[in-house]
Amino acid sequence: MISLRTYIFLDSLQPQLTSFIGKTALGFLPIPEMASLWVEIAPGIAINRVTDVALKATKVVPAVQVVERAFGLLEVHAQDKGDVLTAGQTILDALGLTAEQRMKPRLMSNQIIRSIEPYQAQIINRGSRGMMLLPGQSLYILETEPAGYVSYAANEAEKAANIFLINVRPFGAFGRLYLSGSEAEIDAAAEAVESALNAVEGVPVPSR
Repeated sequence: MISLRTYIFLDSLQPQLTSFIGKTALGFLPIPEMASLWVEIAPGIAINRVTDVALKATKVVPAVQVVERAFGLLEVHAQDKGDVLTAGQTILDALGLTAEQRMKPRLMSNQIIRSIEPYQAQIINRGSRGMMLLPGQSLYILETEPAGYVSYAANEAEKAANIFLINVRPFGAFGRLYLSGSEAEIDAAAEAVESALNAVEGVPVPSR
């Protein structure tokens, strides 16, 4: 039986998230303001079928496809929002599921480190795929379950505040997001992220 872990529509990809996808993804790369859909399911191997039905039914193209034993993740995008929404409905129909059966994102941890120290900035930058974290900036770290929702969180943060996208990991057991900026901008981003995630309707994540 397939479970729908993440199902989230992004109406307009923001520039930093778009650039991050372009730098890290292996598929067809998006440009800013395209619409995007993120789908995460279990078991992971079934994401191949999900990709197949979406591409055959619409003109969307995939940037991200991650196939793990436990979970699979797919991102598709297009200039036409209607195409992306149709792809999503086609995926749901093929799986015999509804959007209401997605899991509601759970904030596993969220923290703000004020005025980051230079040595800690260097350590974080060594593992970053995005912008550079600068000493003295504030750092926001978020973990979600399911993992795919951190992409939505990153996009909403970029809409709400002038932040720097340090890293996004939208697959695996937990998703992780690192943002930096001034203290006021990070506070605004954190508020926007948590409000957006709390507003997503769905079924509770099963207890481990």
